[in-house]
Amino acid sequence: MTRRYGLRLDLWERIQNLLPGRFGTVGRTAKDNRLFVEAVLL
Repeated sequence: MTRRYGLRLDLWERIQNLLPGRFGTVGRTAKDNRLFVEAVLL
């Protein structure tokens, strides 16, 4: 069985506004930036 490690909420809140694809910016809105960041960190 594979364990899934998630990004803690306090850490996510610190970086979420630094990522592209968020609401209110030019271009497409990302579906799930948090899922992407967690995948990269694994």
